[in-house]
Amino acid sequence: MTSRAKWLWAAGVVLAAGSAVTLAAGAVFCSATLHVPRTPVPKLAPAGARTVSLRARDGVRLEAWHFAAPNHDGRCVILLHGIADRRGAGFAPLFLEAGYSVLAPDSRAHGESGGADVTYGLLEKHDLLDWAAWSRSQGCVAIYALGESLGAAVTIQPAEIEPAFRAIVAECSFSDLETIGEYRLRASFGVPPPLDAWVVHAGMIWARVRYGFDFRNVSPRTAIAHTRTPILLIHGLADRQTPPAHSEALARANPSAELWLVPGAGHTEAAQAAGPEFARRVLAWFARH
Repeated sequence: MTSRAKWLWAAGVVLAAGSAVTLAAGAVFCSATLHVPRTPVPKLAPAGARTVSLRARDGVRLEAWHFAAPNHDGRCVILLHGIADRRGAGFAPLFLEAGYSVLAPDSRAHGESGGADVTYGLLEKHDLLDWAAWSRSQGCVAIYALGESLGAAVTIQPAEIEPAFRAIVAECSFSDLETIGEYRLRASFGVPPPLDAWVVHAGMIWARVRYGFDFRNVSPRTAIAHTRTPILLIHGLADRQTPPAHSEALARANPSAELWLVPGAGHTEAAQAAGPEFARRVLAWFARH
C-alpha cells in the first residue's frame, strides 16, 4: 500500500468514526428531546375547574381543566404550558374576571394526557385545533390562545392550517426547531459550531427513521409567515433559555405581528417583570380582535 493509499484509508476511518459518533450523539439528543419528565397534576382541581378530555386524531387521550365564566358570552381562551410543565390555572383568574371562559390542557406526553413523545408542534398543533373544536361545541364563538415557551410555538403553528383563533399571544416561542436545538447544545453542553448543527441534523434523521417524525416541518417562523391571525409576540430580554432573537425572527417573518420585548424578564417571566402592564397589554390585544 502506497503512502497516499494509507493516508486515504486513515482519513476514511476517521471520517467513518466521526460520522458514527455524530449519529450516536444525534440519537441521544433526539431521545432526550422527545422524552421529557412529567410534572404531576394536583389531585384536587382548582376552585371552579372541571376536568374534561378528548381523543386526539391519533387516538391519544388528552386532558384539561375547564373554567366557565360566570356570565359566559362566547369568549374563550386556551392556555398552553411549556416543556416539562403541566396545565395550570395561573392566568385563569385574569381571564375569568374579564369574562372569558378558560381551557387549560395538558399537552400530549405531559401531565395526565397520554402520549409518549413531545413533537414540538408536529402533532400538538392538531391537538390544539381539536381543543378549539371542543370549545366551539361548548358555545365558544370567539376563541383566543395564550402559550408560553413550547406552548407559544404550538399556538403559532396551527395558524397556517386553519384560522381557529381570533388572536394569539405567544410568549418566548422558538423560531424553528433546528435553530433552538443548536443553541441549546452550545449553551448547555458547550458543543461548538459546526458540530452543533451536525448533531441536530443527525438527531432529525434519527427522529424520521426511528420514530417517523419529520421535524423539518416544525417551524413557527414558516407558520407565522402564512397566517393572518393577529399575533402578539412577547419575549423577555433576559431570556437565556430561548433568546429574544427567536421572537424577533418571528416578527420579521410577519410584519403584522406585534412584538413586545420586556426588559429584565427571563424565560416566561414577562408577567412578573412587567407587573400590571402584562395584563393590560394581553387583555387589550384580545379585546381589539
